[in-house]
Amino acid sequence: MKIRTIEDIPEIKGKKILLRVDFNVPLEENGEVRDDTRIKESLPTIKKLMEEGGRTIIMSHLGRPKGKVDESLRLTKVAEHLEKLLKTPVKKSPEILGEETEKIIAEMEDGDIVMLENIRFTPEEEECEPEFTKKLAELGEIFINDAFGAAHRKHASTAGLAEHLPAHAGLLMEKEIKALSPLLSDEIEKPLTVIFGGAKIDTKIGIIKNFLGKADYFLVGGALANTFLAAAGYNVGESLYEKDKIETARNIMLDCEKRKEHFILPHDVICAEEISEEAQTLDVPVEDVMGDMKILDIGKWTTEKYCDILEKSKTVIWNGPLGLSEHTPFQKGTKTVAEFLAKHDCVSIIGGGDTADAIKSLGIDENGFTHISTGGGACIEFLSGDKLPGIEALKK
Repeated sequence: MKIRTIEDIPEIKGKKILLRVDFNVPLEENGEVRDDTRIKESLPTIKKLMEEGGRTIIMSHLGRPKGKVDESLRLTKVAEHLEKLLKTPVKKSPEILGEETEKIIAEMEDGDIVMLENIRFTPEEEECEPEFTKKLAELGEIFINDAFGAAHRKHASTAGLAEHLPAHAGLLMEKEIKALSPLLSDEIEKPLTVIFGGAKIDTKIGIIKNFLGKADYFLVGGALANTFLAAAGYNVGESLYEKDKIETARNIMLDCEKRKEHFILPHDVICAEEISEEAQTLDVPVEDVMGDMKILDIGKWTTEKYCDILEKSKTVIWNGPLGLSEHTPFQKGTKTVAEFLAKHDCVSIIGGGDTADAIKSLGIDENGFTHISTGGGACIEFLSGDKLPGIEALKK
């Protein structure tokens, strides 16, 4: 995939650069940044622009304000955190567009950094409204998109600006595309194993269909597995599953069977009657689930089987935790598989979002994986073979 990168910009010094990043980070109750992974991932781009004398105007969203100003979702604390990481001033604008923003930008010098207010505080952003997009573009001379996590959205700040300004990929965006693109080619090292967890089938259908005929194994966990187990005729008790997706799940399994691909469901599961840190758990065969039992993790035997399959795999793609890993009693499946994969010599791609968060919170060495994507939904859509508006706008 040929895209325009930072290296294709003839001159950065003195240029006003609109930089879209994904600083949609979790916050503490007092507004302080709880996890700055996404901020750190874009530091190479910001530092390069700063060192080369660009005048960087940062745009990001935070949370889901639904087009209205939400005081708890202002980017002030995020700007302060970025300032600490860069050890250089970051001027925060109290608005997106307006006289104050124009004044702050007019006073910028080479190497300066300004952060606009939460770009989703106005409905025109998500609507990619033409007049708003045009006014936003007038703030800069070059548009750089480093927000892979928002690349699947056709918003003003992710795609619309490319209609008005020279558009280039930031270093993080370029890194994501380079890491994920080979998975869409015929040059994947096999055996290829795809691990699916999480809750919803809809978000995974595209990847499953795209890898039918390519993958050797599909391993399933999380609440997603409950829907497939129900479709296979098992009683899932009071477990979370999608009743309206039973037929979809059944068709996916039939497709895999026809293609002689191994679609593997849990053989045993961790069950509990309540979700808490003190929950009493049972490891039972799937056929023994009944009554008010809730399936909340894959069992010991299944975990070992999944690791056996991973051991002979050359490429692994993983999207979605295998259990309710934010609670200690239900994190062993995800933790064991992640620890095994981190030490295994193969191409390992972690599909962002909840999977990346789980790996980080479980204290597993992130350097053990080939690539951990910063985009959950974007990564899923990219690997589904879909065209992402934020990336299409950067193509040569």
